[in-house]
Amino acid sequence: MAAQMIANHRENAETYTGDEICKAKSLELLHEISLPDGLLPLEDIIEVGYNRTSGFVWLRQKKKKEHYFKSIGKPVSYATEVTAFVEKHRMKKITGVKSKDTMLWVNISDIFISDPSSGKITFKTPFGLSRTFPVSAFVNEETEEEKKRKKERAEEEEKKKKMEEEAEEEKEKTRKQTDEEKKMMEEVEAEEKKKENAEDQEKKKMDEVEDEEKKKMMEENEEEKKVENVEDQEKKKMEKVEVDEEKKKIEEVKA
Repeated sequence: MAAQMIANHRENAETYTGDEICKAKSLELLHEISLPDGLLPLEDIIEVGYNRTSGFVWLRQKKKKEHYFKSIGKPVSYATEVTAFVEKHRMKKITGVKSKDTMLWVNISDIFISDPSSGKITFKTPFGLSRTFPVSAFVNEETEEEKKRKKERAEEEEKKKKMEEEAEEEKEKTRKQTDEEKKMMEEVEAEEKKKENAEDQEKKKMDEVEDEEKKKMMEENEEEKKVENVEDQEKKKMEKVEVDEEKKKIEEVKA
């Protein structure tokens, strides 16, 4: 029956697996509905599920657990599957929980606190019988060993957290340093590129000046050549005139 109920309410439910997380979640649930945190002292919990829409809760453990509540002198048995519908100050339609009264084991169907100020909690059977006990009887009492383990876990968690923070700080420091180095390199590269561009511009300008000078020299050479050609032509012309005059004189002498 419990398995079928779990299957029916599994959809959209919060589910957790593993003993440590399941114990933590079962304590969170009891705190959420304002019931004492020692009500569900299960061991080796396989799964915890909570369907908030329907209010259905289930806990599955590897084997049945019997717990003795010293303050009231009563043993309570928890089956491998415990289910209930929960609301503020109440667990109802419970399955998988039994309490021993005199010589008989009796199913517990409801656990509730009618008046929080009274400090009392009531356990009810499916037959309508009920017994009321002090809430303090079901408050989780840690043994010295449990306190020691809890303290060690807390110290270990704190140490782990500190190491993670230091690692994150170192990572952030390295990232910033890398970013700064990258920025510096980019600035150096930009400066070098700017310098190269300036050198290229200067070289281009010098090349233009040099080309202009070459052009000017070529023009001057061309002009000189023209002058030389004119002079050569004038010289040739004069030489021809002289030759012609010489010839004329010789002819006159012969005549």
